[in-house]
Amino acid sequence: MAGEGDVKLLGAAVSPFAVLARMALELKGVSYEYVHEDMGNKSDLLLRSNPVHKKVPVLIHDGRPVCESLAIVEFVDEVWDTAGPSILPTDPYQRAVARFWAGYADGKLFPAYFGIERAATEAERAEKVKETVAVISQLEAALSNGKPFFAGDSVGYLDIVVGCHLFWLEAFSRMFGVALVDASKTLLFAAWAERFGEDEVASKGVVPGADKVVEYFKKKHQAR
Repeated sequence: MAGEGDVKLLGAAVSPFAVLARMALELKGVSYEYVHEDMGNKSDLLLRSNPVHKKVPVLIHDGRPVCESLAIVEFVDEVWDTAGPSILPTDPYQRAVARFWAGYADGKLFPAYFGIERAATEAERAEKVKETVAVISQLEAALSNGKPFFAGDSVGYLDIVVGCHLFWLEAFSRMFGVALVDASKTLLFAAWAERFGEDEVASKGVVPGADKVVEYFKKKHQAR
């Protein structure tokens, strides 16, 4: 694997955003130390490295922290530009389009599906399910290129930005008996999700199973 300086990644087991950062490192073949954070008892290292949000992931490269998952992905792609394939498209227009959809996914997808768990009533939950499916439907528009992945013939930037959420979507589908990735509604997205799940970047041990998310929420509810 590629190496340049000391690289640590602070993450948490079921954080989709930490999974995203790990996918980027794996795509570029970067050697790194993964440091698991207990978010109920945050380490001094995390608090020093991300004093603004106090969240994971944080990439620490040669002692300098980089916060926020999308910034980490771009940093990794630029620092290790000669190692592995480019994560972002090389064409400026395609790169801008990918960033647009990544911003959309980052700002809309997680709040929509996380709202399913937080809903106080069945009506609120149904509304959040509808909202999640609507976000997925919009993302499907970026797949209408006749290619197997958002990036084309292989996994790239938007694939990992969206793909890091798939294990949560599967977990919430199980937990609440709802269809979030539904081939009858979003055929292209469902087919992409299956292909992405079989890709090497999603099967290197960096993506927890949906069972981990289910277990996390069981423990969380028991602690209330």
